[in-house]
Amino acid sequence: MNMSSNVLLAMVLGTFLWLVAAVASYPFGWPATRVAVPLALVAAIALTVALRIDGTSADLVPELSWRWDKTAEQLAMAGRTKSADTTVVGLNVTPADWPQFRGPKQDSRVTGATIRTDWAENPPKPVWKKRVGPGWGTFAVVGDYLFTQEQREANEAVVCLKAATGEEVWSYETPARFAEAISGVGPRGTPTVADGSVFAFGATGKLVRLDAATGKKVWEVDVPATAGTTVPPQFWGFASSPYVSNGLVVVFTNGGEVGKGTVALKVADGSVAWAGGVGTHGYAMAHRTTICGVDQLLMQSDKAIEAFDPTTGKLLWSHAWLTRANRSTQPILLGNDELLMTTGYGMGTQKLKITKSGDDWGVKVVWESKKLKPYYNDSVVHNGYVYGFDDAAFVCLDPAEGKHKWSAGTKYGFGQVLLLADQNLLIVMAERGNVALVEATPDDYVELARFKALDGKTWNHPVVNRGKLYVRNGVEMACFDLGTK
Repeated sequence: MNMSSNVLLAMVLGTFLWLVAAVASYPFGWPATRVAVPLALVAAIALTVALRIDGTSADLVPELSWRWDKTAEQLAMAGRTKSADTTVVGLNVTPADWPQFRGPKQDSRVTGATIRTDWAENPPKPVWKKRVGPGWGTFAVVGDYLFTQEQREANEAVVCLKAATGEEVWSYETPARFAEAISGVGPRGTPTVADGSVFAFGATGKLVRLDAATGKKVWEVDVPATAGTTVPPQFWGFASSPYVSNGLVVVFTNGGEVGKGTVALKVADGSVAWAGGVGTHGYAMAHRTTICGVDQLLMQSDKAIEAFDPTTGKLLWSHAWLTRANRSTQPILLGNDELLMTTGYGMGTQKLKITKSGDDWGVKVVWESKKLKPYYNDSVVHNGYVYGFDDAAFVCLDPAEGKHKWSAGTKYGFGQVLLLADQNLLIVMAERGNVALVEATPDDYVELARFKALDGKTWNHPVVNRGKLYVRNGVEMACFDLGTK
């Protein structure tokens, strides 16, 4: 627990116990109050010393533990096991894989797979579950292997695991530790697997390229130092997962004050290929798409959404929408050169229509609505409708007008959603570790089933690959067999 957390806890406990003591002793007169109030303040100090804040919920409710209890990180370190096989075999990315954050097309959309839906009679079968160090990203899945990031005491680690057993195959650790009072400690990004390598971006700005077979370092760069940016990590550190294509790896760097909010480094040696952008803090991944027939990379930040030429970094178009909070989500692509730019903290969503005439680009705001206000919760699109989180409420949104078709209320907290497109189904990962199966239809909200997958705060995205569900949070990770239909 850092100093600011200590001070906050002392203030809250001190105020609460002072009021309790004052009210309880009032009927007995001043002599009793004179004794009760100092005793309450002493109790507040004692509790502050004895308690530890392990982050908060998304609603900023502190998660408390006794200071002498081992942390989840310490328990994960103590229980580490490693496979006898320390080399990855046959790692070639195919269309069946999930090689980066939110999948091959960055849209949390699973196709070519069907699962059993009769969870009441045939619930998902646990395959394995194990402790993991703190981290707020998810998994890349390629072939028989999983890749994720976690905190290991003073080091950030990139870890390769056997998908079938959860056993560690290899890990790479680099000295780095980032912590803040809400989520706690740990890296925020998800590794990307491409061209026989694993790329991972840590919360303090260290970007590594590792040999995917062995976990050996190819190169490691401190992105702010390499890119010449001067803005240090703000709020929640660096959270951009690497986007890798055409010999470049792209991340968000918080360097908008010097015109380098987004940076592309060369895969070959980690040197800077191009940099640009006005964002001074942001937590999204560069998003590859085609708009008006032109290939481009989109990046959302506190200042704007910007579109870059993926090869040169030339700014194609931008749309400014300033927020003093943050943007952590990916743009929601609707087709017909339209997209949704989303913002939490009560701001909402803008629907944008992009046009191009010759070399000139245009951006029109079609509508602005407060019916979709995702905090860090990405949405999915299916059959023309958007499914995602309006603050803590899970909703279906009609993007034609920016209005709800239905709302499931706040039963999932600040969760995440994954689309099983072939079955018109949604898998909703709830904030407290439940997994729900929901129909992807605008007609009405229908939850088919749910089960408890994890314990504790779960802000991480779920992954479904080859009939298996992979989930994790800052404490544990697990695999469940969903069965095939």
